[in-house]
Amino acid sequence: MTAVCNSTFCPDGIWGPVTATLDWCEANYQFSRYIAEMANCLSNLYSIGLALFGILTTLNESLPMRYTVANVGFAFVGIGSFAFHATMLYEAQLADEIPMIFVASLACFCLFDTEPGFALLSGRSIAHVTAFISFNVLFIWSYIIYRNPIYHQAIFAMLVLTTAIRIHHLLRRSDASMRMPQEVKAEIGNTFMTGTGLFVFGFLIWNLDNIFCAALTRQKVAIGWPVAFLLEGHAWWHFFTGIGTQMMLVGTSSVTLCVKDDYRKYKLSHKFGLAYIKRVSKVKAL
Repeated sequence: MTAVCNSTFCPDGIWGPVTATLDWCEANYQFSRYIAEMANCLSNLYSIGLALFGILTTLNESLPMRYTVANVGFAFVGIGSFAFHATMLYEAQLADEIPMIFVASLACFCLFDTEPGFALLSGRSIAHVTAFISFNVLFIWSYIIYRNPIYHQAIFAMLVLTTAIRIHHLLRRSDASMRMPQEVKAEIGNTFMTGTGLFVFGFLIWNLDNIFCAALTRQKVAIGWPVAFLLEGHAWWHFFTGIGTQMMLVGTSSVTLCVKDDYRKYKLSHKFGLAYIKRVSKVKAL
């Protein structure tokens, strides 16, 4: 495969100049006028497929709608990232980054909404819904004003850390955890922590790709394409964080279902090598 251009930005791209606040190590418009970063763009199809799997399984198992919404948000992350890397436009960057905050904050909402039942407009759930909506509105407003990607990354990291700490608390120290068998808690914890580990590993590759971009670029040219696509670190970030997010969503959903409902109604199962929640009782949780 022959490169169309070798510069950081190829003027032949139909989307115009780069307006995003981030640009990655993969050369822009190297193989197509329609896709700025080929590997970084197409690698999102994996995440979108995982999200569709999550949507279908949550619907098929009649799980509460919040878990389907979380997977829809996951799908929008993949779609937004596809558009971002295809165009390198700021608007598309927001379509990637805002859903990331939405999904992470929705996980926190689910983990702090521990009252029995899944009605959103009853009891303390109203306060949690209000806090969730307010947080996302304030973040979007502030991020549009303060266009610093480090700010976005810090908020996202804070949400993920909060999720991990809250899951540890619910599995180890909550009243509901005392009623759950150790093997159930271990399975849920292992699923979430494996996903977290894969996510962190993807983050490490992303940073190595940024730090050693010049050396990696020389290696890509020396090796040639399509084999050189294997050296696109940000694309590997998409793969590892995709499966990591899928497992973290399953772990988060599992622990909240066990806390808010009867753990005996649900079990972790696998299909196509992917974890998902299988309902033992097909009666829909309200």
